[in-house]
Order: sequence, then C-alpha cells, then structure tokens
Amino acid sequence: MKKIALLGSTGSIGTQTLDVVRNQGDIQVTAMAAGSNIALLEKQIREFHPSIAAVWDEKKALELKAKVADLPVKVVSGMDGLLEAATEKEAKIVVTSVVGMIGIRPTIAAMKAGKDIALANKETLVTAGHIIMPLAKEVGVKILPVDSEHSAIFQSLNGEHGNKIHKILLTASGGPFRGWTKEQLAGVRPEDALKHPNWTMGRKLTIDSSTMVNKGLEVMEARWLFGADYVKKHYSYKEIAIPKAQFTGEIGYFVPFFSDRGKNVFFSAGLSALAGYETTNWNCKLLYDGATLKNDGCFIYGFAPAFEMEAFLSDRLVFLFNVRQRIFFGSSVGNFHTVAAVGVKYIFN
Repeated sequence: MKKIALLGSTGSIGTQTLDVVRNQGDIQVTAMAAGSNIALLEKQIREFHPSIAAVWDEKKALELKAKVADLPVKVVSGMDGLLEAATEKEAKIVVTSVVGMIGIRPTIAAMKAGKDIALANKETLVTAGHIIMPLAKEVGVKILPVDSEHSAIFQSLNGEHGNKIHKILLTASGGPFRGWTKEQLAGVRPEDALKHPNWTMGRKLTIDSSTMVNKGLEVMEARWLFGADYVKKHYSYKEIAIPKAQFTGEIGYFVPFFSDRGKNVFFSAGLSALAGYETTNWNCKLLYDGATLKNDGCFIYGFAPAFEMEAFLSDRLVFLFNVRQRIFFGSSVGNFHTVAAVGVKYIFN
C-alpha cells in the first residue's frame, strides 16, 4: 500500500489525485491540506480517512474540527498545520498542489523528512529552484513533476542516463483567446480571461493561463527540473526578428574566497562545464522572402568562469549577484555570452 500526503486536496490537481486513489485501490491518503473549502474537505475526510487534516484559515479549521468530531482525525491550521501534514510520518510521497509560494516551506520540510515530492506547485521551483533541486540531491529524494507538460517530458526521459535533452517544447493553447485578432484582444475584460474553454481552475491559475504568464513560469520550472538553461536572442532581418535559442545543461563548483569581518558579505568564484543545443529560427531555413539561412541547429559545449556575491540583509534574507562568462564551442552565431543576474534568497531553516 502506497501512502501519500496531499497538500491542496480541494483544488483541481487535488481532486484529480483523489480520482486516481479511488481507481487504483492501492494508495492510502494519510494527510490532507486545503485552504478554506471545508465543505469539500469534510467529504474527502469521510471518504479517505486521513490521520491529519490541515486548513490554512484558522477559523475554518475550528469549524471543520466540530464537523468531524466523530472521526479519529487531527485538525490543524496555518503554516504549522501545513508543515505537520507535509511531514506526516506514514506518508512516503507528498503531493504538493497548493497555489503560490506558500508551497515552499512544506516542500522543504517534507524533503528533509525523507519524502519524495510529486510537484504540481510551479512557484516552488520558479522562486526557490536553487534551494529545492540541490536539497533533493543532498537528502536523496525524488522530484516527480505532476503538471501535464513537465510530467510528459519526465516520463519520456525515464530510463535515460545523463542529460540527453535535445530540445524542450512546451505547448500553449492560448486559452479563451485562441484565434482572437489584435483588435479583439484590445477589448479583453477580466471576465473574458476567466472563461477557459477546457479547464476549471482557480481565478489565479485561469488568469495566468489566459495571459500566457503560466508559460513563462513553466519555462523557468523546466530549467530546474531538467537542468536546461534557456537563452534566447533575436537578430533583425528586414521587417522581422530571427530568433536564436540555446538550451544548455550546466554543472559546476563555487569556492568562497573572501568575506567581511562580520560574515555578512561573501564572495565566491566558480567554474562550470556546459553542454546543450542551439537553434536558429527554430531550424526553419527558408525565410518569408525566399532567403535561406545558412545557420544549422547544432550541439554546443564549453565552460563558464563565474563570480558570485551574497549579502545577508537579515538572518534569513540574502541578496545575490552573479556574473558568468559563458564560452561556447560549436556555436554558429557567437562564442562568448556574458550573463549577469541578481536575486533574493530566503533561508527557511
């Protein structure tokens, strides 16, 4: 019997997960968590009999506790409750389908407790991929993507050794605005964006899907899941811009070499090895005016010396600055690419 904890049980992914549990017959749900939909959560508790039920809203948690007083289930609330559900001792896999950055802390807690993560919360990797993926390797747990596109890629790579990715294609339907003209799009209202033709999701996810913001997040998520950097540039040609894109994997090591006396600012130097694939105009050689591109899609490789600074703004908040000189061999449009990045890191524990 496989035992799972389900965070976000009343949402779209959560209810679909429970459909799988019903059909499989060999999966037990030991913990559940939801935001505020206690009516549905109560039904789920009575059907699946978890030992822990977490509700984000404290008042709703008290209401639920009264409703299920006849059952042997512990009702908890807030972030502490979410963490307790994520680390329930019997569960071997934690399905994280809560919305937003709220999923980061329970994901980290579950990993440190030795649980594999079935990930349907893309914000966890978008905002904390630099923490999640190294931690997964450190504690020896698996990150299993649940979202449709990333799950399909993951399953396609199952059994492969090493990073053999040639190209990652993320599909996008356009949601309710597929086929609309620019003139039609100029008059879009929020209620139009909320009318997704295929999926029933929460307001945030539906708007993100309609505006294509969701696709940007999925590109970032894929970078962490599959170790593939994405670099894209456009080159002007008459009235159009010809895209060049690089998909690369990178592995490297940083060595700290200097810090201030108070240990608030740290400087590190590092070196990475790079390999990947480069495409120009998505390997379409013929242009609209009959001209033909000479650039072919090609495999590229190289290395990248890097410099990094970390400045502690508080005990938990860190400002990051990183600059890398990527040096490629095999590229048809340039061998040197300088990449600079700034960011903020939050330390949970």
